[in-house]
Amino acid sequence: MTDAHQDRPGRTELGRVLMSAGVLTSDWAPAFAAVPRAAFLPDLIWPFDMASGQSVPVSRTREPELWHAYADADVPVVTQWDDGAHSGTHPGDVSTSSASMPSVVFSMLRDLDVRPGHRALEIGTGTGWNAALLAHRLGDGQVVSVEVDAAVAAGAREALARFGAQPQVVCGDGYLGHPVSDVPYDRVIATCGLRSVPFAWVEQCRPGGLIVAPWGTHFTHGDAVARLVIAEDGRSASGRFTGPVEFMKLREQRRPAFAHGDYVPDGVGEGDETSTGVSEGELLGGRFDPRVFALGLRVPDCALVVAEKRAGARPVWFYGLGDRSWACVQFRDAGRARVWQAGPRRLWDEVRGALAWWEAAGRPGFDRFGLTVCGSGEVVWLDAPDRVVRSAPRP
Repeated sequence: MTDAHQDRPGRTELGRVLMSAGVLTSDWAPAFAAVPRAAFLPDLIWPFDMASGQSVPVSRTREPELWHAYADADVPVVTQWDDGAHSGTHPGDVSTSSASMPSVVFSMLRDLDVRPGHRALEIGTGTGWNAALLAHRLGDGQVVSVEVDAAVAAGAREALARFGAQPQVVCGDGYLGHPVSDVPYDRVIATCGLRSVPFAWVEQCRPGGLIVAPWGTHFTHGDAVARLVIAEDGRSASGRFTGPVEFMKLREQRRPAFAHGDYVPDGVGEGDETSTGVSEGELLGGRFDPRVFALGLRVPDCALVVAEKRAGARPVWFYGLGDRSWACVQFRDAGRARVWQAGPRRLWDEVRGALAWWEAAGRPGFDRFGLTVCGSGEVVWLDAPDRVVRSAPRP
């Protein structure tokens, strides 16, 4: 395998940071050292710049040092926009393929708990880096990776071949997994966000095996990593969430498109107006706050949109995804927030009730929530499977 990218100082520092944080465990350290992310990135990338909060174009040809600095940094790197329809150097509208943050990659691989002899199924090949890491641990013949986008799959195969790794890359619908006729997989890992775990993955994994996948609701684009153990009878999988992440969504499960004007064509004045003493911080918390995850569980079929703050005011919108219900809370630097809502659902009332539920439950973090998946649907629970928070039939 090539070592062209392996001895750069940035990688050494990244490894030290990940080890110190407990994200990169000793059993994955050799794979980290042997399989650099830079070997799987294209010449033009769009890393997330922490200072500006935006994805920025970086060319290896024009800015090789900056390109390598980002490749070796703990930031996500977009490698495709708009399902491949985008052209040019500026970012597109929707990021649709990427190389995830190394801290996220190795935390999920840690959760996967692979052992010698295991067979692993990966959903979402992307650049091929994660598949190469798995192949380094398990062997090429033990890893199958499924990628829905033909161009992305071809690029991953090329990168893997250049590097000298040969896991099987299948171009297909990851929702269906990749059934095999001989023995089931021991591990399934998804590198795309889900709104429902496909039962095919449960069926293709052995009893006692593990599924590690980002899961969330349409309330936001955020996810939490679910670590599910296949039941001994093979008819369900269940486990807790391990922490927050944000992934590009499985294409079949992207949030339905909606337009503000379809909900509020004539302004908020058409809604019923009240006020609330709930503050912006009490509602939203910080980035990846578990309260927002809880709100999404308790207020189904709803999308949250936080607008930019202007002149001391920030509107926070809620849109019903099954009808034209909407709510708007306008927070200001001081005083009570104004509230408008309209439609068949009283969305702000639902959100306020969900926030009160989260408070009464002791402000649970992600690790107190769990997920059970079976053929008929899914159940999200708090602390134990019999404390149901959200139940949904299989779509």
